[in-house]
Amino acid sequence: MSALVQLEDVSKRYGDIISLYPTNLGVESGKTTVLIGPSGCGKSTLLRLIIRLIEADSGSIELDGKPVTRENINALRRRIGYVIQEGGLFPHLTARANVLLMARHIGKAEKEMHDRLMELSELTRFSESLLPRYPAELSGGQRQRVSLMRALMLSPELLLLDEPLGALDPLVRASLQRDLKDIFIHLGQTVLFVTHDLAEAIYFADEIVLMNEGRIVQKGTITNLRERPADPFVSEFINAQRGIASV
Repeated sequence: MSALVQLEDVSKRYGDIISLYPTNLGVESGKTTVLIGPSGCGKSTLLRLIIRLIEADSGSIELDGKPVTRENINALRRRIGYVIQEGGLFPHLTARANVLLMARHIGKAEKEMHDRLMELSELTRFSESLLPRYPAELSGGQRQRVSLMRALMLSPELLLLDEPLGALDPLVRASLQRDLKDIFIHLGQTVLFVTHDLAEAIYFADEIVLMNEGRIVQKGTITNLRERPADPFVSEFINAQRGIASV
């Protein structure tokens, strides 16, 4: 399969601090690519660059073969879903209003929005009875399901997930992991997923991209990384996460 997203020599720095060295990365269509590494290694920066929440200092980013520019980013964002760790929901809007926000903004028909909302509620296992509630009235797992529905509302070609499950307790996290993986398979979704948890990366990834200090250290499966480490850091990172080295 061809890359839906392609980064060529993309870099970002803040003053004297280099957040991302010139980086090349392709995200294949219909696959889940997982970015993993220590805090501050450039994972989230890479996602924000793709959706142009921040500007790259060098290089180019393409979505489906078309350059991502200031001129076309608003149109391209409609083709990208984005979920962050705490969900990023608007507290003054109900779950329903949060999910429908962008669809209303671009003038989707009410019936079309309703039908899509019901479809997503079923897909994400989010009870319709909870749609009138505000984020403060929902659990952490429920808020993340609402955030996911909002991200999927416009049937995006690309889904960016930045530590979406990091703040959840282990039981809720495990349940959402199973549901998310089923959703990705059901939709044939292209996903770029950021996590610091190697077990989570193994669970989701078609390809793992291990980063450290603003650079991609190695790409591949967990078997590739474990048996053919490209750098001592790869083995160090794997061995630091108990129980994963033998997976």
